[in-house]
Amino acid sequence: MKKVLGACPLDCPDACSWVVTVEDGQAVNLRGNPDHPVTRGALCVKVNRYLEQTTAADRVLHPMRRVGRKGEGRFERISWDEALDEIAGRVGEVTREYGGQAVWPFHGTGSLGYIQGLEGFAGRRFFNMLGASVHEPTICSIAGSAGLKYTLGTSGGMDPEDFARSKLILLWGTNPLTSGHHSWKFVQDARRGGAYVVAIDPVRTRTAAQADEHLAPIPGTDAALALGLLNVIVRMGAHDQAYIDAHTLGWEEFRARIEEFPPDLVAKITGLPEERIVALAERIARTRPTAIRATQGIQRHAGGGMTLRTLACLPGVTGDWALPGGGLCYSTSGHFKLNLPQLVRIDLLPHPVRSLSMTRLGEGLLEVDDPPVKALFVIGANPVGSNPDQEKVRRGLSREDLFTVVLEHFPTDTTDYADIVLPATMQPEHLDVIAGYGHLYLIWNEPAVAAPGECLPTSETFRRLARRMGMTEPSLYDSDEDLVRQLLDSPHPWLDGITVEALRERGFARLNVDRPFLPFADGFPTSSGRLEFYSKRAVRAGHDPLPGFTPHADTGDGLVLISGASHHFLNTTFGNNPELRRRAGAPMIVLHPDDAAARGIPDRASVRVHNARGGFEAVAEVSDRVRPGVAATTKGHWAKLNGGSTVNATIDERDADMAGGAVFHDNRVEVALV
Repeated sequence: MKKVLGACPLDCPDACSWVVTVEDGQAVNLRGNPDHPVTRGALCVKVNRYLEQTTAADRVLHPMRRVGRKGEGRFERISWDEALDEIAGRVGEVTREYGGQAVWPFHGTGSLGYIQGLEGFAGRRFFNMLGASVHEPTICSIAGSAGLKYTLGTSGGMDPEDFARSKLILLWGTNPLTSGHHSWKFVQDARRGGAYVVAIDPVRTRTAAQADEHLAPIPGTDAALALGLLNVIVRMGAHDQAYIDAHTLGWEEFRARIEEFPPDLVAKITGLPEERIVALAERIARTRPTAIRATQGIQRHAGGGMTLRTLACLPGVTGDWALPGGGLCYSTSGHFKLNLPQLVRIDLLPHPVRSLSMTRLGEGLLEVDDPPVKALFVIGANPVGSNPDQEKVRRGLSREDLFTVVLEHFPTDTTDYADIVLPATMQPEHLDVIAGYGHLYLIWNEPAVAAPGECLPTSETFRRLARRMGMTEPSLYDSDEDLVRQLLDSPHPWLDGITVEALRERGFARLNVDRPFLPFADGFPTSSGRLEFYSKRAVRAGHDPLPGFTPHADTGDGLVLISGASHHFLNTTFGNNPELRRRAGAPMIVLHPDDAAARGIPDRASVRVHNARGGFEAVAEVSDRVRPGVAATTKGHWAKLNGGSTVNATIDERDADMAGGAVFHDNRVEVALV
């Protein structure tokens, strides 16, 4: 028996360090690493079943070729040699006739490992050599990250461990008890020190139910709420003028913008009582330090980038950015100054290439024609289950002239459209390095067991494919450990002393930053070195120079539908697990009693949720957990296991205000009895 240190690879801010117990070559137990300061020995309800997933009866163990029509999911087993020959031949034909840009490497976040996943690092060198189109990972956090960079110069913010030092915590558009529960431990630490916790969310989630106070604004109005809070704070004279003078740019212009959002107007925009807006502002005004935790869901609408840009200004006005336990945390990924250029090797591209947006897969497959997409690789992704406009994506994947290769663990809704399916290893079976986006630790993942069947690490798949295509560039054949060493070869002092050997021995390493961590103690990474209320860079990109409020784009009739994270699935990962499916139950939609009564819908009734794009069936839960005018469901269900469609059949393939982000929560639907 031995214990092997590893890391959870899934798309969650917590990036847990774990320990795999191996007996007679089999993984027999999985637990959180008790030595990791964030994991603290605990995994989530989903990942507790991860080993069960690795041995599931429906796991893909061998290469397969399609024998039925696209979408039927009928395949025959083939050898690796046959698969590589067919892929090399078909991709070679495409690149000769249409050029490398006709190949789209569609990467997802099925693994956040730098070597095996993370939106395209695995295979990137191979695709660069082909001159393939660049995949823009727009589906998750990009709008908010772009907005934060206009204000702060980075999407990185405070260390969630420092929530323990906070006296007021605003959990803004985030539900950590379902999607990232380890940060809740630091919230609890703060509470024991007297902190007050406010949840700001259109839905009374598990987290909101545990908070001291819950405010439920109309979805997408968070930036207006932030400006209204600032209006009251500034009128009280509670802004930190000394901090503003020393560390910010454009205060007078931004102050004029704040004056445009008095609390009575903000009450009309947000649907919140004016007195509650004023009361929260007064609490912020008198409480230092105040921390804001906001995660990805808050920015998946038309004004998502502006929302995070505006929220980041609040601790700039109050001076909380200078205080331990103060500031905002969206994602810590910007603090990991790894040598990504050396890992990606963009210099291998033979010429500049176009970018294709992840959230516009349907458009890319059906409308792009210069050149058209003729070969698609789907890696760590399940776009039929996760992308907007589900039916449009299906139409694109159904093209008979599209050659599609899917690297997968299970027969997902997307693999049903593949021409070739390749079996990929899971986390206990390969080497990788993970960086959390909800903490400041790099985590090592040591292979614990041999891969089952003929599964290969994604990195090895592309080494073999490069060899089959006759590519001679030496870096294409670097080993996984070589790749990790190149990744860690960074001159940044925050990575000093973090080596392969040190990571392998302990299993994790904290970035070399102080405790507590004040990310902007030495200035902001903007062109001015200050927090920029007024951003010339935003002007150059065609945006408002000042933070503000951008309303929803979908303003028609119907209910605003929020599709948050499931407690039992992680995106569509685990959507096929029998026990987690049983616990999750059928797809649900939560309706306020007033909205349900207006539609004649009783509790537990079967309903169809629909709009012009499509629809899905669900079970109604009539509850005041949502405010009037809002409906709530969860993502992650597999279409083929739930009537053929999911919530994403109703989502528009449309961009947010910044960087092409997704608009999953900018969506109006109707609900009717089946």
